[in-house]
Order: sequence, then structure tokens, then C-alpha cells
Amino acid sequence: MAAIPQFSRLDPGLVELLRGQTQSIRLLDRRLGGQSIFQQARAHVDNVEQLVRYALPGDHRDAAAGELSQAAALAGWQALDLGDLGEAWRLHEIATAAARESGDVAALAYARAQQAYVLLDGDRPADAHTLILAARERLDGPAPRHLLAWLHAAEGEALAALGLRDAALRALDTSDAALPDDVDDALPYLMLDAGHLTRWRGHCLARLGETSAIEDLVTALDAMGEGNYGRAEVSLRVDLALAHSARGDLTESQRHAQRAAELAGRTGSARQRRRIAELLTA
Repeated sequence: MAAIPQFSRLDPGLVELLRGQTQSIRLLDRRLGGQSIFQQARAHVDNVEQLVRYALPGDHRDAAAGELSQAAALAGWQALDLGDLGEAWRLHEIATAAARESGDVAALAYARAQQAYVLLDGDRPADAHTLILAARERLDGPAPRHLLAWLHAAEGEALAALGLRDAALRALDTSDAALPDDVDDALPYLMLDAGHLTRWRGHCLARLGETSAIEDLVTALDAMGEGNYGRAEVSLRVDLALAHSARGDLTESQRHAQRAAELAGRTGSARQRRRIAELLTA
């Protein structure tokens, strides 16, 4: 007869430790990114997943499943940045399953909509748009306004990838209208304020080849400050390079592309290096 497995002993203190570890990885990722942080994040997911799998049903297991969802969504985003679409999809599947078990509908919507970025990077923008819409439509009852703003902005990006300019701008306007002034501490995985939304709008405009993106992107770069958020700055500078190229200012385009390439080398962002290579060879 097979031995009974060793069950996890979960309690509020342990769940809080798991939450703190996820937040530490999240903050390191925002500043540094890279393969080393991803390995740490994936190991954390494995540990939390093991704890949840061998925990008896109850409130503590549900809470730990909620932490697993956040940890897996974070690691999935890192895998996407490193160019591993298969691993990114797998980790987001863990995130959505864990959110579903925890009963956290906001976390489920977030993980499912973020998974759409795997489809965007796989050149399937129509499927990405469908997934984002499904994530929002399946929200049951009142949803946090920060989450609604994020979902509408993500929809705007998918629409921009489809080349649907007017629809993309409408989605971004809806996001701006939904965004509250205060920060929602209950959603630590969402980093979204007016400055982030300005950068997001600039990114969508740059994807659409709109030179008007430059004003939004310069404003966002000034607010961010150089060197504070490695991956975000790389993305922003690639967008600036695209917008300057669309305006015919190749000198400024090359300057931002080269700076983005330097930063991408530090963060290990295969996702942004691909965008830079496409830009420099265009």
C-alpha cells in the first residue's frame, strides 16, 4: 500500500510569508528583470504549488492558492519577457487554475487577460483580443476599478495590434475614465496609475505608427526617471524609436533604439531585443 503523503500545515503566518516573498520577487523584477530573477520566481511557484497540492481543503488552502496565482502570473510574465512562450503559457495556466480554486475572481480575470500577451507575442492578436474580452466579461459582480482600467487598456493594446486605431483609442479612453485616484492595496500585482496609463497609450500609438505617441512617451519617461525600472524603460524607448522613425527623425530613432539595446542586454529581455532588432533592420 502506498504511503499517505505528508500534508502541508498551512496557517495565516505561513501564507503571509509566501505573500511577502512574492512581493520581494515582484519588486526585484521591476528593477532588474533577467534570468536570475526568473529562476527564483519559478522556484517560488514550485514551492507554493507543492504546499497547496498537499494541503487539506479550507480557508488556509484557499488563501495559499491565491498567492500561487499571483506568483505564477508574475513568473509567467517573466517567461514571456525572456521569449519562452510555452513556459509563459504553462505558468499562466497554473495562475488561472489557482485563482479559480481560491475564488478570487479579480485574480482570475487578471491572469487570464495577461495570458493574452502570450498570444500577442505569438502574432495572434485576434485571439488575444478574444481572451481579454472573455476575462472581463466573466467578472461576476462589482470589480475593482483599477482592474477594470487595466483590462480596458489591455484591450486597447490588442486592438492596436490589430490596426484598429479608433477602437483602440476608445478602449484607452474607457480605461482612463475607470482609473481611480487612489491606490488599491488589495491588488499588489497591478501597477497602474495615470503615468503608467500615459505610457500605455503612447505604446499603442507607437504600434499604430502615430507620431503623436512621442509626447505621451516623453512625459512617461520623464516621470519614470532613467534607470529605475529596467524592463519598462526598454519598452518605452523602443516605442520612442518607433514613433521617431514614423516621423522621419532617424537620428532620434537610432538614439533611443541603441539605449534600449543597452538596457535590454542588462535585463535579458529577449522580447524587447526582438523588437529592437526588427527596428534596426527596418
